[in-house]
Amino acid sequence: MIKIFKYTDKDFNEEVLTAEQAWVPDPSIENSAAEILAEVRKNGDAAVIAFTEKFDGVALDKDSLEVTADEIDKAYNSISGEFKDHLKAIASNIEKFQRKRIESSWECIQDGDIKVSQIERPVSRVGLYVPGGTAPLVSTVLMSAIPAKVAGVKDIIVVSPPTENGDIHPKILAACKISGVNRVFRTGGAQAIGALAYGTETIRKVDVIAGPGNAYVTAAKRQVFGIVGIDMVAGPSEILIIADDTARADYIAADMLSQAEHDSRARTFLLTPSEELAVSVQKQIDTQLSALTREETAVESIDNRSAIFQVKDLAEAVVVANKIGPEHLELVVSNPDSFIDRIQNAGAIFVGQYTPEAVGDYIAGASHVLPTNGTSRFFSALSVENFVKRINVINCSAEGLSFWEKTILEIANTEGLDAHARSVSIRRKKNEDN
Repeated sequence: MIKIFKYTDKDFNEEVLTAEQAWVPDPSIENSAAEILAEVRKNGDAAVIAFTEKFDGVALDKDSLEVTADEIDKAYNSISGEFKDHLKAIASNIEKFQRKRIESSWECIQDGDIKVSQIERPVSRVGLYVPGGTAPLVSTVLMSAIPAKVAGVKDIIVVSPPTENGDIHPKILAACKISGVNRVFRTGGAQAIGALAYGTETIRKVDVIAGPGNAYVTAAKRQVFGIVGIDMVAGPSEILIIADDTARADYIAADMLSQAEHDSRARTFLLTPSEELAVSVQKQIDTQLSALTREETAVESIDNRSAIFQVKDLAEAVVVANKIGPEHLELVVSNPDSFIDRIQNAGAIFVGQYTPEAVGDYIAGASHVLPTNGTSRFFSALSVENFVKRINVINCSAEGLSFWEKTILEIANTEGLDAHARSVSIRRKKNEDN
C-alpha cells in the first residue's frame, strides 16, 4: 500500500528529501555497459550479434541484422487501416507541434560594422532507440523520428531488440514507415548503443542517439556522450500530481498507476493539502491495482518508490515539486492555469482534470521523450533542437577591425596570447603599407 506522509509528521521532511534525491546509477550496470561497448567497438557486427543471442536469445547473422524493406512493407500492410489512421493522426499532431519549434537563421550588426549571424544545419544521421519486448512502444517511434525528420535529418536509423522469434513487432515497423525511418536493425541494449556510436560493418555511425531505454541503455548512452550527441540521460519514469479537494480520487489513482505500470523502479507522487483526498487516493490505488495486467510491476513501484504527501498548502506543494523536478507534472487543482508560471522544473505539465499524462504520451503532439530523475533542471523534452547544430558566422570589415583593434589587443596581451594580438595588428600594418 502506498504510504501517506503528513506535514506534521516527524519524518515528513526526511521523506520529502528522499523523494527529491535523484536516482543513482548502479555501478555494476555501468561496468557491464562499459564492457559491452568496448567489445562492440573492437569486434563490430560480431559482438552485436553475440550479445543479441546472449541477452535476447535470438541467433542472427550479418544478413538478418537489418530488417528489409520488404519486411517493413509486409508489417505495414498487416496492420488494420484503422490502426494506421491512428498512427497517422498522431504523426500529424507531432509534426505540427515540432514545426512550431523551428527557428529561422538570424543576424545582427554589432558596433564597428561587425555582422554576426547564426545558421542552423541538421545533423546527417541519427540513431533512435525503441524499446521492444511484449509491449511495442509504437508511440516512441513517432515521438522520436518525426522531430528528426522535421529538423531535416536525411538518415534516420532505428534499433530495437527483437522478440524471441527474431522479429520486430509489426506495429513498430508500421510506425517506422509512417515516420520516415530509413533503416531498422534487430538489436537492443548497450550493444545497440555501441553500434550506433562507433559504427560496425553493417550499422553506420550516427551523430546523435536519442530515445528511452533500460538501465543498460541509459548507462551506455552516458558513456558514449562526446563521441556522439545524446538527447538526455534518463532514469525510470515518474509522475508528480499536485491536487486539491476539487480533484477526483479515482482519476488521481489511475494517473499514478499509469506510470507505476511502466517499471518497478518508476516513482509516483501526490502532493495535496487535503487529508480526505490523500486517504481516498490511497484506497483507490489499492482497488485499481488488481485490475492491471502489469500488477506485479505496479505494486513494487507503489510500495517501494511512491508516496502521498499531505502538505500544508498548495504553495508548499509547488516548492516540493520544483525540487523534485518530475518527468510528468499534473496540476489537478482549481484554476490550474494560475500555477503554470510557478513551475520551474518539469519535463511536461498537464493542466486540469481532463489532461491525464496519457494525452501527452499519445496524441498532444509534444514529445513524450522527457527528462527524468530531476534532470528537468537542465534537460528539455526531445525536439527538433536535438537534431540540429547552430553555427556562428562572423563577418568583420576593415573598418570594424580598426574600431575594435585596441580592445582585442588589450585582452590578448592580458591573456598572454601574442599571436592573437599579432593576427589583428598585422592587418593594420598591411593596410598602412598599401
